[in-house]
Amino acid sequence: MSSARRPLPTDLVALVSFDGRVHPNEAKPLDRLGLDERARPLESTLEQWFSFATGRHTWVSVRGATIRGLISARRRAKPSAWEVDALIDVDEDEGVALSLFSRMTAGIVKQRAERVFLRLDSDSHLAQAVRKAGFFPYAREVLYQLDSQPAAKSTQVPLRQRARSDLMGMFQLYNHSVPANVRAIEGATFREWQAAQESWGGRAGDLLLEEDGIITAWLRAMPGNAGRFSLITQTERFDIQEIVQAALSRLQQSRRVLCLVPDYNGRLAAVLEGLGFQSVAAYTPYARRLVKPAEELAQEPASQAIPVS
Repeated sequence: MSSARRPLPTDLVALVSFDGRVHPNEAKPLDRLGLDERARPLESTLEQWFSFATGRHTWVSVRGATIRGLISARRRAKPSAWEVDALIDVDEDEGVALSLFSRMTAGIVKQRAERVFLRLDSDSHLAQAVRKAGFFPYAREVLYQLDSQPAAKSTQVPLRQRARSDLMGMFQLYNHSVPANVRAIEGATFREWQAAQESWGGRAGDLLLEEDGIITAWLRAMPGNAGRFSLITQTERFDIQEIVQAALSRLQQSRRVLCLVPDYNGRLAAVLEGLGFQSVAAYTPYARRLVKPAEELAQEPASQAIPVS
């Protein structure tokens, strides 16, 4: 007989090291991309997936005393947009995954969620189950990495710090730079775009290029041992490589640099490759729009997936 309870330390160890091996987190949230957890897999697994004081909501699938899988979701920038930040399928059973998704969806709808996002490896074995759970892919992303400290180079690009009043201008740049099919999922409206912004897991700085009163480039950079940056640009006066160099100049203390590039940003990918970046991983982002009230969602038996936080 199954019972609902918070996981005990012994449960957690059993989950992440079932059958003598560590089961990976199939979900790939932005703030975990590129992190090497192989040196301390159990410690980093527990730290990432079971920090219940961070606003995560977690469900486990159980059979008797055996934990068969886990899913965890958290808010993005606003309560209307959520993302799956942990997904462990111990049994590699599609039925377990579908049960977890069903319970998670019902749970976050009660928290006012309107959309939920998920990023998987492009070759994830869970792709079919994710589609059956109502998610659909809307882009492809490649993670680029520079395996050395960036060289210092001066640039003449007049970037400035973002001000609070720039938000609408940044949204307009997004609208001009991102394909309509992606915008329909991520940012069909200003409100939805704001809500769907992903966490970088640290303090990232936003720098803007403004030309004739119009924001034409948005650079976000976050220094660290593994520095990160992203770039959206529509400028015709400045070469994109100059703006990338401006990013690298702010990441000179980083031992390596990461940049996640969507497939529609081919110009940026070409510049990165020209500067020595290598593609190290490929991902598929998925989304599901939640339109049904919680009481109309498909109910799963309590023995299939139970909330633990």
